[in-house]
Amino acid sequence: MIAVVDYGAGNLYSVCNSLRYLGIPHEVTADPESLREADGVILPGVGAFPEAMGKLSAAGWIDPLRRAAKEKPLLGICLGMQMLFEESDEFALTQGLGLIPGRVTAIRAPGLKIPHMGWNQVEIVHPCTLTAGMQGDEYVYFVHSFAAVTEERYISLRTWYAQEIPALVMDGGFVYGAQFHPEKSSAAGLRILKNFGELTGA
Repeated sequence: MIAVVDYGAGNLYSVCNSLRYLGIPHEVTADPESLREADGVILPGVGAFPEAMGKLSAAGWIDPLRRAAKEKPLLGICLGMQMLFEESDEFALTQGLGLIPGRVTAIRAPGLKIPHMGWNQVEIVHPCTLTAGMQGDEYVYFVHSFAAVTEERYISLRTWYAQEIPALVMDGGFVYGAQFHPEKSSAAGLRILKNFGELTGA
């Protein structure tokens, strides 16, 4: 069973719809201790980094998420991916979960619309379990104004929007993060979620 973290700042409906379509056992949970029994964890997220981190902290998720990241597959989606990093400068410098080295900063794309919204082609930088079966020319759906800055070795997929945007990141262990929305990214996104489900054994 995959635990889908409910901390009041995630798009749970679309994620769960996709997991249900794929036949992947999952459960929405507001109980941090439930992560102990889960086979994997999905951390969704929409909104602003400081507010979301505040909600995670207030609900007691920080330590359980860090503990789970050492023991079982964890996938952060959109803002959930950004919170995997060490810090963000959105509105105010805010500490993240620190599961992947790097920081989150505003996209600088003169002449282009912000937020970066829509379908962008991704390319494979470093293949990983979640990219199995991908050709490296798929399009996925993004909605974000901030992006991670990290070393290339942590980047599995990337896209470009006036600058390099890490699209799928990994820590080399159990932790993965998708800046795009796999649950809204048609066949390519479903493949990634299916691969994650298989990785957890759920």
